[in-house]
Amino acid sequence: MPPTLHSRPAALRFIFITVLLDMIALGIIVPVLPKLVSGFLNGDASKAAIAIGIFGTVWALMQFVFSPILGALSDRFGRRPVILMSNLGLGLDYIIMALASGVGWLLIGRLLSGITSASITAANAYISDVTPAENRSRAFGMISSAFGVGFILGPALGGWLGQIDPRLPFWLAAGCSLLNALYGWLVLPESLGPEKRQAKFQFKTAHPVSALGMLKSQPALMGLASINFIGYIAHEVYPTVFVLYVMNRYGWNQGAIGTALAVVGISSIVISAGVVGPVVKKLGERLSLMLGLALGAMGFALFGWAGAGWIFLLAIPVNSLWGLAGPPAQTMMTQLVDERRQGELQGALGSLRSIAMLAGPGIFSGVYAAFAGNTANVPGAPWYLACFMLLASMAVARAVMPAPAPTPAPAA
Repeated sequence: MPPTLHSRPAALRFIFITVLLDMIALGIIVPVLPKLVSGFLNGDASKAAIAIGIFGTVWALMQFVFSPILGALSDRFGRRPVILMSNLGLGLDYIIMALASGVGWLLIGRLLSGITSASITAANAYISDVTPAENRSRAFGMISSAFGVGFILGPALGGWLGQIDPRLPFWLAAGCSLLNALYGWLVLPESLGPEKRQAKFQFKTAHPVSALGMLKSQPALMGLASINFIGYIAHEVYPTVFVLYVMNRYGWNQGAIGTALAVVGISSIVISAGVVGPVVKKLGERLSLMLGLALGAMGFALFGWAGAGWIFLLAIPVNSLWGLAGPPAQTMMTQLVDERRQGELQGALGSLRSIAMLAGPGIFSGVYAAFAGNTANVPGAPWYLACFMLLASMAVARAVMPAPAPTPAPAA
């Protein structure tokens, strides 16, 4: 018999832990997957690069297709079974990759990983179920901090274990996911009561096109989703050009790059876990969103302008304040959607994120290639483009969010 929802803080702690372990598990394999692929292809770097690109595309496509499906399933059957089955499936997927005897098996593993890790949609819907609207931004901020912790710990653990055996990180990732499934089975209560669930699951409303269509149901919802989508694309500048940029412009070695990425992760954790809640409580969702977008744009502009590595490092915390924007936007969207469709909403946002993951790398790598080596020599062009995207998001935000009503003056 599953546990009952007797403690919302305890339930949120589990969701934090499950997202954290999922992010660590995903990050653990990042440093070793290219090495394993290269070994299967007899060290052919060109073929290995093509294979890694295919893996990334397949993973994002699976996220695009299955995020709304898992979200809709959680609306029909509850959040708990979707989260637990996803954790179990992710663990079995990593076992397949650990035992893989060729690139084909690794591809199957990435396909399954893309499907099962789409459970973040159910996790976000869970937060909407158990958190009052006034505290939701803080809760979403805490979940965002789990991404930052995973960003730091996962690759570090994977790199260290990969020096012992390139398959060892996959076994640890499998252990994290299976332990997570067991932990959830024992302690995770269901957040969506039977009386609040959808009457039935319909694929015609759960596929990505239909899920994205629900975002058009209200102008404000469409506008907030557009802000998120632009932000998802802008964020792809980090994985696409960060390493190449600091190597070519500042001559950083692997140690310096690792330090900078650690600063990124730590800044993200501090902002998400410690700053979002108080700022939103003080300023409200609308002003916090605008402030986050403005500071994120400023940080991207500084990245592009920075002529020295120390300036680039100082700009990282500024850009990380962009994290003030995401949780308020998420909170406002959950308030515009019926509680029976929170999973569908999160699935639609997951699909948008997947589209950004498919489009973003091509956009930013193309801009970097076009501007870094030409006569104009503007290596910071990708960062300037990301800055422009956030400024465009601010314009959208001003259009779709009404200004807060002025506080009436006290009677004389």
